[in-house]
Amino acid sequence: MVRILVVYASLTGNTEEMAELIAEGIRQAGNEAVLKEVHECNADEITTYDGAILGAYTWGDGELPDEFLDFYEEMDDLDLKGRKAAAFGSGDTGYAIYCGAVDLLEQKLAERGAKLVQPGLKIEYGPTSAEKEECRRFGQRFSEACLPVT
Repeated sequence: MVRILVVYASLTGNTEEMAELIAEGIRQAGNEAVLKEVHECNADEITTYDGAILGAYTWGDGELPDEFLDFYEEMDDLDLKGRKAAAFGSGDTGYAIYCGAVDLLEQKLAERGAKLVQPGLKIEYGPTSAEKEECRRFGQRFSEACLPVT
């Protein structure tokens, strides 16, 4: 069994719902998901898990929400070489940059050496019934990618 950290920031509950569904998918795959709001943890906690999934809603013109900024900056001090990671988030296609926070998180993870094991998951507003299943599959696939090679 692998342990996966799911860290998220949510304003309206959309990204929180995505995080819960992703964690559900991880558990359905037989692994442990630890779900934390971004203000409840420090970035260095990423290094104590087999994988990490970061999620944030997009604010303004493609930016990270304020509550994610400290965590994001703390990541500058991390060596994530070889660590498995992914990102997700909610957004609004009415803005010029759709789900830009997901792109920023992926860039930071890659910059710090993490291995992005799947493309980021972007959902407009809250997940539909079909997108809820997509969130679970996202967690399952990530979970499988974190398993040790035998």
